[in-house]
Amino acid sequence: MPGTAAPSPRQDRLSQHSLGQGDLAWATLSSPVGPLAVGCTAAGLAQVRFRTSPRDRMRAGLAAQPAGNGQQAPHRPGGDQPRVQDDLVAAARDQLAEYFAGQRKEFDLPIDWTGTSPAQRQVLDVLYRTAGYGETVTYGELAQRAVAGPDGVSLPARAIGGIMGSNPIPVIVPCHRVVAGNGLGGYSGGTGIEVKRWLLIFEGALPATLDWTAAGL
Repeated sequence: MPGTAAPSPRQDRLSQHSLGQGDLAWATLSSPVGPLAVGCTAAGLAQVRFRTSPRDRMRAGLAAQPAGNGQQAPHRPGGDQPRVQDDLVAAARDQLAEYFAGQRKEFDLPIDWTGTSPAQRQVLDVLYRTAGYGETVTYGELAQRAVAGPDGVSLPARAIGGIMGSNPIPVIVPCHRVVAGNGLGGYSGGTGIEVKRWLLIFEGALPATLDWTAAGL
């Protein structure tokens, strides 16, 4: 049934990798929508990436996931990773695991918007703060919310769609909750629209289809 806890995501190891935005501490975990990687700076969560194959993980500088279901200790190639960064990435990983286990409906994480434009930051921050679990908002409605936000960014609905497609922190900044007025709209994470559909059914925002299962895609 929608909202039923998915099988416990595997929590995998932490690592450090530079992506041109300063050093990010990374953690990976398995999930019902595929392997995920989370990356944090010392300021907060900066990336959530779908990792659908070992090659994808290697391109992000992440070693192959270990066997078994246990959490591994942080791995710091450079040896100088700040403790706060380790704590943030572990919290992000753990909160995602709780979400997929049906134990969390809100994320409580600082976000590092450094890699986003002012318009992206305004729209995504409004989305993060106002689109709750089990809710949906249309592209046009989110555009109106962004105008009412602290920076008053005015954008057409089609521009909102572009910002959703470039969201660097999917699932936690819930672009899957943004839909078209006449359907689901698009989704660029993982395997695409089926990830969006699975997440919305899981949260109870859509009725379950006959082929939907809490085990995932």
